[in-house]
Amino acid sequence: MGYALTEEQTLFQDSVRRFAQDKLAPGAVVRAQQSAYPWDIAAMMAEQGLMGIMIPEEHGGLGGKLTDAVIAIEQVALACPRSADVIQAGNFGAIWTFAANASPVQRERHFSDLINGKALISVAMTEPDAGSAVTDLKTTVTPDGDGYRLNGQKCFTTNSPEATLFLVYCRFGPGTAGIGSVIVERGMDGFTLGAPHKFMNGEEWQPLFFDNVYIPPENILLGEGGFKRQISGFNVERIGNTTRSLTLGRVSYEIARQHAIDRHQFGRPLCEFQGLQWKFADMLVQLEAARLLLWRAVEGVESGEPSAQDTAIAKIHCNKTGFDCCNEAMQIMGGAGYSDDSLVEYCFRKTRAWMIAGGSLEMMKNRIAEGIFERRFSQRPPKPAQ
Repeated sequence: MGYALTEEQTLFQDSVRRFAQDKLAPGAVVRAQQSAYPWDIAAMMAEQGLMGIMIPEEHGGLGGKLTDAVIAIEQVALACPRSADVIQAGNFGAIWTFAANASPVQRERHFSDLINGKALISVAMTEPDAGSAVTDLKTTVTPDGDGYRLNGQKCFTTNSPEATLFLVYCRFGPGTAGIGSVIVERGMDGFTLGAPHKFMNGEEWQPLFFDNVYIPPENILLGEGGFKRQISGFNVERIGNTTRSLTLGRVSYEIARQHAIDRHQFGRPLCEFQGLQWKFADMLVQLEAARLLLWRAVEGVESGEPSAQDTAIAKIHCNKTGFDCCNEAMQIMGGAGYSDDSLVEYCFRKTRAWMIAGGSLEMMKNRIAEGIFERRFSQRPPKPAQ
């Protein structure tokens, strides 16, 4: 495979695989069609010790490594793609940024519920006019006594209908150096959610509106100057995105492979047609190559934060491979793959999103180019000459 798991990691992998196959696989198709966050699965994951894997023990986590979290999300996704979202929410993304930067008071107040599946934290970053150009965000905090007042709005926030906490990127002052983040709790005065919308994968999101929301000092996560720290932690979120995308491609490949063995047309099993054989050969080559890139980004990372360059390379290839394999699997299976009684159509819809979420493929290419030439390339127009 190009990498080697330790004996302990192999035992962990086997344990998660058995759990996922026994407890999650039987309801995978039904679960994939449900838009609500699976709280029952979150409780089950917590009981199994699959939440807070990378968080240091002194902060309430399990003290594992990024490798362990990737093993967990991969094995769960192989059995039940929807349940892998719970592993993402409990280990990568917002919870990782929160755990890495929270004060003792903040950890004491929130962390136990988060890793026990009783609470859910979501990152609120994107705005109507600030997507890939996230530093254009307009949501602001202004001083008010000992605390602040938050004003602005966010969109496309994952798990927004059910999240109990929101890690809100906001502006304390001008420029990139003025960006930080605050913790907003559901139910705070002035915080409202708009009408629900659905993503293509069936999950709902709601616009977030902040109208003079009072933010006490204990709800400041990263103040002015915290943007670079937040974005560096975002590489961990991308690894979770990357792993799920690749694994869902593998799920679709395996479903289509069995279909090609069992399905007969023109008096022959589909697997005997050379045109389909070549499709499977191409898929396997891409899946194996993508997995090597993923594990190159993960291997040797002790702190839990992989390099931006390795992560960008892995994300772009795994995102494309995952989607392409789902697309080919659907083509091979025809109506059987296009129907909602198959995981293939869900995996197709799910992997399409990851080519946008967590940094679009185009932004990943920009990041890779910066690594190639060892310099930054601004996407903004040049400033007028003075």
